[in-house]
Amino acid sequence: MTLTEISHIGVDLAAESLDKAFVGGEWVGADSGVTVAVVDPATGRNIGSVPNMGRAETHRAVEAAAAAWPVWRALPAGERSTILRRWADLITFYQDSLAELLTAEQGKPLAESLGEVGASAKFLTWFAEEAKRSYGQTIPTDRVDRRLQVIRQSVGVVAAITPWNFPSSMIARKAGPALAAGCTMVVKPSEETPLSALALARLAEAAGVPAGVLNVVTGNAREIGEVLTGSPLVRKLTFTGSTRIGKLLAEQSAATVKRVSLELGGNAPFIVCDDADLDAAVDGAIKSKFRNAGQACVATNRIYVQDGIFDRFVAAFIEGVRALAVGNGATAGTDVGPLINSGVGTQMAALVEDAVAKGACVATGGETHAQGDAFFTPTVLLDASDEMACCREETFGPIAPIMRFIDDGEVVRRANDTSYGLVAYCYTTDYRRLNRFSEELEFGMVGMNDFSVSTESAPFGGVKESGIGREGSHYGLDEYTEIKYVCVGGLS
Repeated sequence: MTLTEISHIGVDLAAESLDKAFVGGEWVGADSGVTVAVVDPATGRNIGSVPNMGRAETHRAVEAAAAAWPVWRALPAGERSTILRRWADLITFYQDSLAELLTAEQGKPLAESLGEVGASAKFLTWFAEEAKRSYGQTIPTDRVDRRLQVIRQSVGVVAAITPWNFPSSMIARKAGPALAAGCTMVVKPSEETPLSALALARLAEAAGVPAGVLNVVTGNAREIGEVLTGSPLVRKLTFTGSTRIGKLLAEQSAATVKRVSLELGGNAPFIVCDDADLDAAVDGAIKSKFRNAGQACVATNRIYVQDGIFDRFVAAFIEGVRALAVGNGATAGTDVGPLINSGVGTQMAALVEDAVAKGACVATGGETHAQGDAFFTPTVLLDASDEMACCREETFGPIAPIMRFIDDGEVVRRANDTSYGLVAYCYTTDYRRLNRFSEELEFGMVGMNDFSVSTESAPFGGVKESGIGREGSHYGLDEYTEIKYVCVGGLS
């Protein structure tokens, strides 16, 4: 779309206008008329409301997606590509409004919200191109009178259950490949952050995504989830969230033998070797740990620093953490925004209490911030150990335990000693270590001298209890296609 064409669309993305769900190309409320308030975690202020939908409305959304699938999958890949690109262009054009909305409902600093919205557009742009590259294969024949072919076809109706911590980019990272492959979709956003999903749906409608191809239902998570996992019309479930809920959804999906993609929890080790670039390691650790107030599955969860560089790293790291500005994400200069709600702050305090009881020392932070109960002061724990809850569990908050290690074998063993396997980070200038660590660390992704692993062009996902499948890159498109073998005989 040209800038002139976009500017004449005039889509209303104000929070108060996003008060309906999107089913079958129509903006509708819940059958009961009941709504759920959406709250700004920084202020506690209601910023909007969405329909409290349940089973009946979700069934209609699934049926709408199933009805739209034959026409959408039959559309030439180039035409699906053009529509996805228009959607991406609209997101870019409205990025400021989308970022403000995201910060209002989720709390992260506005600069981070702008980055997330930008990533959403990049995912759609990438998969707009991948739509034209879903190639098949011709297999060398075993007989002269037949040909053996492999073709890729869309899975069908996809159910996407998305999290509150990245309410825009997680939808785009799923909807991009699904729609590119010719699938249709029902999205269930988090009850905490539904407005970003509805805003994306409004832009998808303006971009020309046909009725029923993309549906968004809001409300009762249990009732909606049970329909999405239980319906035989839904051929695939994609979920980003906790390992506990992922296991439950996989179990529920087994009855209809759905394909599943699960991007689950993490317990990311951040390893700093003696030969590391100290400044880069400190900067990477702070940004990886405290971005989005630590509320990210790829956030650093435990920091291992080699003995020779330990004291210098700790001093620089604490200085950097104390300099972080905590406040409302909508306020200029804020580095760390609120947690998603005050209940998470209580969980953070309990993790600090557990660590101190087991011998840790609070070097800085460790308490609720003066900004309010939803804010927790960025915290550094020294004398931490692998047995502490903050090192065994996914913290999902601004707590950084730091531990000392002596040799490579020791730290690899300790880093791998977890049921999670999403991402690990390592800083070293020794190329031999770099190669060895990248192979020996049991994680789906390894950031070597780089804390920012997520990009539309690379496969994102974990091993062990951190998930199944990959998102992003051409591997992400494969998740939404079925392989069909065609044997053509009688050719001689």
